[in-house]
Amino acid sequence: MRLEGRLFVGNRMTEIKEVNLVSDENAPFSKNLENALILLCREMDIPVPAWMSKNTKEFAAFYQTLFFAEQYQEKVRFDRFQIKMIE
Repeated sequence: MRLEGRLFVGNRMTEIKEVNLVSDENAPFSKNLENALILLCREMDIPVPAWMSKNTKEFAAFYQTLFFAEQYQEKVRFDRFQIKMIE
């Protein structure tokens, strides 16, 4: 699974990274996605956001979703974080 992450401040993209996770074929898709998200956050040196039902709906429909600063327990240096699955 390849996952791309982008950080935005205002309307300006400030950082972009991509991770490639070897998926566990015995694990459900959601677990592989969670592991890829954790790895991406570690690479970008940001906390892991709270995953909400809106993220599930967006990701199921578009293979991407946005996380906003309010979805973090700590103060973050960006306004939004976008993840997108790359095939």
